[in-house]
Amino acid sequence: MLVSLKDVITMAEEGGYCIPAFNVYNIETCMGAVKAAEELKAPCILQVYPRLMKEEIGYYLAPVVVAAARKASVPVCFHLDHGPSELEVARSLRWGATGIMMDGSALNFEDNIAITKRVVDLCSYTDVQVEGELGHIGAVSDDSMDEFTTPSDAKIFVERTGVQALAVLVGNAHGRYKKPPKIDIQRIADIRQATNGTALVLHGGSGIPDEAIKEAVKAGIRKLNVATDICYSFLDCVAEEIAKPDRVIAVDNFMKKPIEAVKEFCMTKVLLCGAEGKAR
Repeated sequence: MLVSLKDVITMAEEGGYCIPAFNVYNIETCMGAVKAAEELKAPCILQVYPRLMKEEIGYYLAPVVVAAARKASVPVCFHLDHGPSELEVARSLRWGATGIMMDGSALNFEDNIAITKRVVDLCSYTDVQVEGELGHIGAVSDDSMDEFTTPSDAKIFVERTGVQALAVLVGNAHGRYKKPPKIDIQRIADIRQATNGTALVLHGGSGIPDEAIKEAVKAGIRKLNVATDICYSFLDCVAEEIAKPDRVIAVDNFMKKPIEAVKEFCMTKVLLCGAEGKAR
């Protein structure tokens, strides 16, 4: 069933667990993620990177995500990931998104607040909630990491923007880590307390050690983003299958194993988040 960001965040808060948020790029990754959530009876988020919404792909992909969510036997939110401007936000709303991330983290503090507040107000007209970001979460290939999110700034940001959830920088990054990152669990707990229990989001979920994720969830992380390893689970299986001399030629049949590979990977993250059996 298609639900809102507020719906899944509320479930996570009441149950003390984390919602797995899977980036999807085509019908196969979408099917794999939904199959994982259904098999484990877990709520989940299917999210789409802004490049896809800005380019032609989003026009075709968004209806697939909406259809998958509506058909699913578990609660599924359709979320825009890292929306950099009102353009991607508006298209996502028009194409059926039930959650929006406004990422103004590359801007200065006041400008980030201003654009995030504008998006919160815009989305409120359609009862869609917003995730903001404070502390620019870069890539593992960056030369240096931005300053970590501070509890005091987070408190001001949440109060002035009205976001439903807040992505924080606490030692995490996007991509595959060269070595396991050190996640600042105490900082997560301090931000959670300072923001009066606002749902916190951990980006860069691919490659963060399992124990660190479990501790982060205990400290207040309520949404875990996973993207890079979904791509690898899909592409590694495609490469393996296409290398076979007797490979299947019909594309629909060929894609069955990659879909299964994505499902198996997503199931590991559902279990790690403690979301299994929590669908209602």
